[in-house]
Amino acid sequence: MYHCINACIEVLASLYDAFLASVQLKKPTGLQKGLTLNLALLTLILGTGGTFQYGLHISLINAPAKYIQTFINGTWQHRYGSSLQPDTVLLLWSFIVSVYSIGGLLGALAVGHLSVTFGRKKTQLYNNLAALLGALLMGMSQTAHSFEMIILGRLCYGINAGVSLNLHTMYIGECAPQRLRGMITVTVSFFIAFGKLMGFVIGLREFMGSEELWPYLMAVSAIPALIQLATLPFFPESPRYLLIDKGDTDGCLKAMQQLWGPGDHSREVKEMLKEKMAMEGNQIKGMKDLLSDRAVRWQMIMMVLTCGGIQLIGINAVYFYAYDIFQNAGIRESQIPYVSLGIGLTEILTTILCGSIIDCLGRRVLLWMNYGVLALTLALLTTTLSLQDNYSWLPYVSSMLIFIFTLSYGLGPGGVSCVLATELFIQSYRPAAYSLIGIMNWVGLFVLALVFPFIEEALGPFCFIFFLLYCFFMTVFTLLMLPETKDKSIIEILESFNHLNIREKNHIPVYDTQL
Repeated sequence: MYHCINACIEVLASLYDAFLASVQLKKPTGLQKGLTLNLALLTLILGTGGTFQYGLHISLINAPAKYIQTFINGTWQHRYGSSLQPDTVLLLWSFIVSVYSIGGLLGALAVGHLSVTFGRKKTQLYNNLAALLGALLMGMSQTAHSFEMIILGRLCYGINAGVSLNLHTMYIGECAPQRLRGMITVTVSFFIAFGKLMGFVIGLREFMGSEELWPYLMAVSAIPALIQLATLPFFPESPRYLLIDKGDTDGCLKAMQQLWGPGDHSREVKEMLKEKMAMEGNQIKGMKDLLSDRAVRWQMIMMVLTCGGIQLIGINAVYFYAYDIFQNAGIRESQIPYVSLGIGLTEILTTILCGSIIDCLGRRVLLWMNYGVLALTLALLTTTLSLQDNYSWLPYVSSMLIFIFTLSYGLGPGGVSCVLATELFIQSYRPAAYSLIGIMNWVGLFVLALVFPFIEEALGPFCFIFFLLYCFFMTVFTLLMLPETKDKSIIEILESFNHLNIREKNHIPVYDTQL
């Protein structure tokens, strides 16, 4: 089975290479033409110190679990001369895992205010200090005989991830030219998937997943933080932030020239000026304004359902089941972590594919089609898990369904939701929108981790029914209600929502596209 899965991955990779070759033959002067070296480097640097950190700590914490629990018990015995009860050790370990979500929530609450006050670039730079502090606490915890330092370190990592998860998307989305906005912003999902994969890899016994090295494994976040601190100062602030928030036209043009290359960028400047005119008399909005203003009611609904409800798709729940599914398929326990790497590789492959086609096919098509595939896959997975004791071949089908689910998730909601968050709102609402998305994601992650084991115990394989219903609803909703945002400016996207929103006297003015 292990070799079969590897073969499937190789087939998918060859299909992807063939797709890229066909795109390049048809469009030799397409999207890649506008991707400059500086913009590519900024994308890499923002990802390294941005959402890569979030993905890294989602998977990294699993490898040293038993070593940290042994350390907690040994530290307590060293201090007080008695051992802790297993339930108490498990409780402390659970708190270490969950405090990451608490830190993420704090970061999400702060990111809107910080990104407006200090700007996107400075906030991203300052945010690395939280990662460095977390790495220092983790690295010194064993020497200091303090499991409390692990808790504080995880909290710092959570704050760093809570800020980065939203700020990275906002920053890179505002730096991307309109024709490349989809492809560039999808890299946010790529770095999440890449971070998860690297967490799996370096957590293997052959690398740093040993009892002697676990403190250094948990401190590895210092490396991407230092890389970003050393390199990001050489790149400009977001052009959109410079022009719309700061009124710095010269700085905006200079940033465009550096990121997009020399040329005439007057069209993009005009679009930004229109957006700035639409904001005249309107200050930066808070979350209360976002939730109550009818002028952006449908944008807010779309964002909450597609971006804020990402945990309701069930990707983490499927991962929860993956271990048992692979074991029932006959894969040896020692080989299962390597098969999990296949899932990580599939997620990376699909985000790359999503970035390649999102500006060709559009956001709406990728969303409704893949929500439909996700709903169908969950229905089949529920069926195969329910009947796998009766048929020896069904665990193999379940294994394949996990890969299909991961592929469809990355190609659809996992990739597209990052782009929509940037496109649905003008500058005055965007920080509050990202804060709301972050809060929903972190609360959802925390609640799912807390509640899902009980749901799984009560319902067994039928625990996927809630996620199935959500995916089915989103298939219909995005097909019927979501306007296409491909190749549209922010003002044009705002205009496309006007027929859905209830106009009021204080409605945000929309200006003619001829400035």
